[in-house]
Order: sequence, then structure tokens, then C-alpha cells
Amino acid sequence: MTGIQRVEHELAKYDHPLFRLGCREKNGSVEVTIDCTKEDLKLHTYLFEMHPRDLDHPQFEWTFQRQLYNCMHDYLMEMFIRTPQDIHG
Repeated sequence: MTGIQRVEHELAKYDHPLFRLGCREKNGSVEVTIDCTKEDLKLHTYLFEMHPRDLDHPQFEWTFQRQLYNCMHDYLMEMFIRTPQDIHG
């Protein structure tokens, strides 16, 4: 199975009401895309790469899930419109 096929196989196991997941090949790696299903919010696409060493890891399924969940968390945090750190004096 190729790297992109491995990622596609894993992504097929996930379904989320707020996130649309996808992937594409990128210079020998696989770029995973996370988009918000609420297109009217006009949010950016979150991207992360799975490198050949990641794709060949013996525990790929677990490391992929950890990476995916970490990135989904980061993307969710990036959706804040304002935080206490944005308010100045």
C-alpha cells in the first residue's frame, strides 16, 4: 500500500460533523487537509504532512490518530476570534 493509500484508508475511519478530512501527495509525503464543514465561516484549511518515516512507522495507525487529534485541536484553537491575550489595556 502506498503512503497516500494508507492515509486514505485511515481517514475513511473518521467522520466528524465539523471537520472534513482529506489528503493529497506532496513531494514524497502526504499532506492531510482539515476543513471546517461550515463553509459560511470562511475559515482557512489546516494542513499537516505525514513524511515517509511516519507512514512506515510500525504503529502508524496510532501515531496518525495522535497527529490528527493534535492538529484538530490546534485548528479548533485557531478559530478563536478573540482571546484575553488580544485585549490590550
